[in-house]
Amino acid sequence: MYKLAVFGNPIEHSLSPDIHAQFAQQTGVEVDYQKILAPVNDFSQFATAFIHKGASGFNVTVPFKLDAFNFATELTLNAKTAGAVNTIKIQGSKIIGENTDGIGLVNDLTNHLNIELENKVVLILGAGGATQGILLPILSKNPKRVMIANRTASKAEKLARDFAKYGKTCGFGLDKIKDDPVDIIINATSASLAGKMPDIASGCANHAICYDLMYGQQTPFMDWAKANNAAVIADGLGMLVEQAASSFEFWTGATPDTRTVIKNLRS
Repeated sequence: MYKLAVFGNPIEHSLSPDIHAQFAQQTGVEVDYQKILAPVNDFSQFATAFIHKGASGFNVTVPFKLDAFNFATELTLNAKTAGAVNTIKIQGSKIIGENTDGIGLVNDLTNHLNIELENKVVLILGAGGATQGILLPILSKNPKRVMIANRTASKAEKLARDFAKYGKTCGFGLDKIKDDPVDIIINATSASLAGKMPDIASGCANHAICYDLMYGQQTPFMDWAKANNAAVIADGLGMLVEQAASSFEFWTGATPDTRTVIKNLRS
């Protein structure tokens, strides 16, 4: 029996227990997966208490990904470059931190949307933690170029410099986006949460693949993509399920069927 959980605040809305229950049923792996509401300023005490109860590992969501990064005794390369941890595995005295967010995005693009990243021009909107978490897995697929655009240009420029050793990157302000079409646009800003759309040139969406990391509702970014002739428009539900699948495999070694789970959640 794998004793697992997801830590967050708030946490009631989390789909993770349902997703992992479906994974467990598919694979025949016995899992006890809980939701744990931790106080904003007391993540480490709650995580330590869970470990002492025999935890095999746990997921971490907002606002604890940086706390989990600092809590881990070892970090994978994904976690180091992301600067955040969304998955912890307990291995003896080791607390191993991983970040499966970017893997989840790439797997959704390639496995479900049939989109290859190799030699593509990718435009990412936003230069916060979400972008930092997805950059390495995207760059590992050898895109032609990854452009990071942010309201504050200096943040995008710094992120591009930090990741330049992994592939061709550049950073600039949202106002510098041109009307020239790109292959893939990823909305990693928090604008969708506020029901807003970043103010950018519309021509870049023409025949592009437009992907919003947010899921669960039609977003202004998705409306903008439709109005501006995007070829493919997707939300982040597939990414949510795929990052969970990578966590499940990290803990148990079993690979679940994500397609069925995505279909169940959509219905």
